[in-house]
Amino acid sequence: MADEHNSENPVGGARGLGVFERRRIEAAVLGPMLNAFRDRFGEDATRETATQVITEIAREQGREMAEFLGSNDLKTFAVNKDPWRKGGALDVEETERSATAYSFNVTRCGYADMYRKMGYGDLGDIFSCTRDFEFSTGFNPKIKLTRTQTIMQGASHCDFRYTLEEE
Repeated sequence: MADEHNSENPVGGARGLGVFERRRIEAAVLGPMLNAFRDRFGEDATRETATQVITEIAREQGREMAEFLGSNDLKTFAVNKDPWRKGGALDVEETERSATAYSFNVTRCGYADMYRKMGYGDLGDIFSCTRDFEFSTGFNPKIKLTRTQTIMQGASHCDFRYTLEEE
């Protein structure tokens, strides 16, 4: 499973730091940087570059998580969501869990609240939401996420629908 140099969950981080706290720390550093880049290079170039970098990181973290857990099936993916929820970061209503489908709605998103309070509500989708697709792809390329709305974009809830593609 995990090697001796990184025995901590790659998503949960060192000493059990949850994803919510990691995102807060990242936003405190990245927010001012991205605002400065936006002023200098423009909105589109800044968002495109930041999204590319963060999704590459998410894909790698997904691969690392599957390696750490020793499995990349959908069941393993579904039962290991605690790092994202740590500290009450999300209120979730699960609607389906099977070998080929995992669905839930996020009814309260502490991430969206946090980014807005920090003044980075316009960057929250890059900091968190876009990672969801790439993390699952890194975890297992056959796991596909469909999501039509997010709280970050102003919806009442986020609708996560993961499916495992059959061969």
